Amino acid sequence: MRLEPITWERLTDALAEHLDGLRPADGGPWLKVAVDGAPAARPGELADAVAAELRLLGRDVLGVATSGFLRPASLRYEYGKEDPDAYYGGWFDTGALWREVFAPLEPGGDGRVLPDLWDPATDRATRSAYRQLAPGGVLLLHGPFLLGHWFPFDLTVHLRLSRAALARRTAEPWTLPAFERYETQVGPVDAADVVVRADDPRHPAWTGLP
Repeated sequence: MRLEPITWERLTDALAEHLDGLRPADGGPWLKVAVDGAPAARPGELADAVAAELRLLGRDVLGVATSGFLRPASLRYEYGKEDPDAYYGGWFDTGALWREVFAPLEPGGDGRVLPDLWDPATDRATRSAYRQLAPGGVLLLHGPFLLGHWFPFDLTVHLRLSRAALARRTAEPWTLPAFERYETQVGPVDAADVVVRADDPRHPAWTGLP
C-alpha cells in the first residue's frame, strides 16, 4: 500500500470535490459514504469537515454516527460491560441502520432518514425527528466496523491506526481485541476505497482517490 503525505485540509477538499462529481452506483438520487475508523481515529471529525465543504458546494448533507444506533444496554452488556466480542458484533444495531438509514435512500425511497435511534446515556429511544435528505444529497455515516456488512456505500474511507497507535490512543483498552478481529475478518485496508493513515494526527497520509 503506497501512501503519500497530505494535510487534513487538502484531504477534506479532495474528498468533497470527488464526491461532488460522483454519481450513485444504484442510480438513485443520494450518495452514501462511509468514514470508517476506531473512535481513537476520530472519524466523526473528518466526516464533519467533509460535510462542511460539501455544503459550501451547495449539497445537502446528513451526518449519521453509529453511536446513535447502539442496541439497548440489556443487549450490549449481556456478557458484561467489557466484552470485546459483544462490542464487535453486538453493540451496533445494523438492522436499524438498514431500516432507518439505507432503505429510505434506495432508488424510489422517500429520503426520510432517522439521524439517531438510541441514547446510551439514558438507555432510551432518542425520539429524534426524521430528516428529509434532498435529491442530490449525501449521507456521511461514520464510526467503527462499517465495512463487511454489505452496506451500499458509494465511497468508503478508512482511517487506519497502527496497532501501537491504536493502543496508545484508545481510552478503553478492553476494546482492542475487537479491532484486531476487524482487521483479521474484514481487512478494512483492502476493503476501503480510500485509506488514511492517522498514526500522527498532525501528519496524515493517504492512498489517494480510487
